Amino acid sequence: MPTLSLFSKFDEEDIKEACRQYLKGKSDATVAYLPLAVLYAERWQESTREFFKGVAKVETINAELMTLPEMESILRRSALVCIPGGNTFLLNHRLHISGLMPYLKKKVQAGLPVVAFSAGTILCGPNILTSRDLNTVATSHFNGLDVTPFNFKPHYPEDARGQSELDDWLADYFFFHDNPIVLLSDRASIKVDGKKITLVRGPAWILRPNEEKQELEEGQPIT
Repeated sequence: MPTLSLFSKFDEEDIKEACRQYLKGKSDATVAYLPLAVLYAERWQESTREFFKGVAKVETINAELMTLPEMESILRRSALVCIPGGNTFLLNHRLHISGLMPYLKKKVQAGLPVVAFSAGTILCGPNILTSRDLNTVATSHFNGLDVTPFNFKPHYPEDARGQSELDDWLADYFFFHDNPIVLLSDRASIKVDGKKITLVRGPAWILRPNEEKQELEEGQPIT
């Protein structure tokens, strides 16, 4: 069953603590790091290793330079997958074009823990169509990992004016899809344990077709 900690944005202490929880009791643990949403991932290599220092060994997956068996091998020996932010369409494109997406989805659905934020969080929904990133890579791949029934919109504004503008934009999604959208402010995070999905902290809301937006309660399951 899926096990995920999903954040709206990067928060060093919270994300490190989430990783520690999944790696507790696992000596010499490996984290599969998937910085596929950025163009220059090598710029973050050293800071990423430093971030996980004392927590786990990091193995970075590079969809352009690695073969599919090499990438799958990293996932097989990893105790955790970390998927950071960037351009959601680029992230999804690389996963599909490289052929890694089906294996990653299989591993996550089988219980390989995921810690993700921003674009990584959006990827965990049925599709990535609620991302406002530019589809600069012109991908035709929009299916996400589909490990939750909800789409996600991170970086959701807390001010009423910003919300109103974004809600109008998101309303178009429901012309073609009927699954709910979870709206995460930059202070929000959620936890997924199988079919149980809980708002760890807020503010956050849920948007359903033909219904008023509902504010979610911290510590309560999202249904």
